[in-house]
Amino acid sequence: MEWIILGLVVLLPVLWVIGTFNGLIRLRNQCRESWAGIDTELKRRYDLIPRLVEVVKGYAQYERDVLERVVAARAAAVASTGSPASQAQDETQLVGAMRTFFGVVERYPDLKANRNFLALQEELVDTEDRIAAARRFYNANVRDFNTRTQVFPANLLAGAFGFAAAEFFEVDDRTIRAAPAVTFAAATSATPAVG
Repeated sequence: MEWIILGLVVLLPVLWVIGTFNGLIRLRNQCRESWAGIDTELKRRYDLIPRLVEVVKGYAQYERDVLERVVAARAAAVASTGSPASQAQDETQLVGAMRTFFGVVERYPDLKANRNFLALQEELVDTEDRIAAARRFYNANVRDFNTRTQVFPANLLAGAFGFAAAEFFEVDDRTIRAAPAVTFAAATSATPAVG
C-alpha cells in the first residue's frame, strides 16, 4: 500500500508536467497557425493593391505622389517579416496610404463607375473583412496562450522551458477605433449623415 501511495506522489506531478507542457505546445502551435491565416490574407491584399493602382493611374494622372505612397507602403508591408508588432506598424502605414488613395478616388466619378475598379474594390473590401476575422482569431489564440503561460503554477513550467508571451496583432489606426461622427444636414434633409 505504501508503494502505491509513493508511486502516486511521484507519478501525479510527472503527469501534470507532461500535460501542461503539451498544452503549452498546442496553444503555441495554434498561435502560429492562426498567424499563417493572417499572412495569407495580407498577401491577398498585397496582390490586389497593384491592380487597383494601375486602374486608377489612367484616371488620376495628377495624383502621382499618392499612388507612389501606396506602392511604397505596400512594398514596406510585403517586406516586413518581423514580429506581429513590427508588421502591424507597417500595416498601419499601408492602411493610412490606402485611406488617402480612396480619398483621391472620390474626386473621379468616372473611375468610381469603372467596372474593373468596382470589382477590385469589392474584392479588397472582402479581403479586409477576412483580415479582420483572421486577426480576431489570432488575437484570441494569443490571449489563451499568454493566459496559460502567466497563471500559476503553469507559469513556473512555461518559464523553465522558455515559453515567452506572444504578441497581439493590432493595427494602430485611430480612425478605426474612434466612434463615427454623426452630423445632421440642414433642415432640408431629414436623414442624418454619418461620417
